[in-house]
Amino acid sequence: MAEQNIVIIIHAAPHGSERCLSGLRVAGALAARDDVKRLRILLMSDATVAALPHQKDNAGNVIETLVTELASADNASVHLCSKCAEARGLADLPHIAGVTLTSMIEVAGWIVEADKVLTF
Repeated sequence: MAEQNIVIIIHAAPHGSERCLSGLRVAGALAARDDVKRLRILLMSDATVAALPHQKDNAGNVIETLVTELASADNASVHLCSKCAEARGLADLPHIAGVTLTSMIEVAGWIVEADKVLTF
């Protein structure tokens, strides 16, 4: 199978539904595949909260661990929408190691280059 360039956009907050957790779990499974060359995860809207340390979902799964694993994977990166983070007062707070702020202009480039774009 050809190598894939994939973008995952997560909008859902890490609490209140399982969409954020599901998106991170799918991202983890994709990052583990040899045929995924590049995986970019964008946390935007209320999902930006997932980049703060010590986040847990209702089932007790540690979201911080999932984000940390993705941010440190060789073929993956985790990014925060800078405007979304600023709007929520999160831009200047400490984030999980490896998570970076990004602009919509940069995200637009990722989407154009991507073989697949998934949203949660």
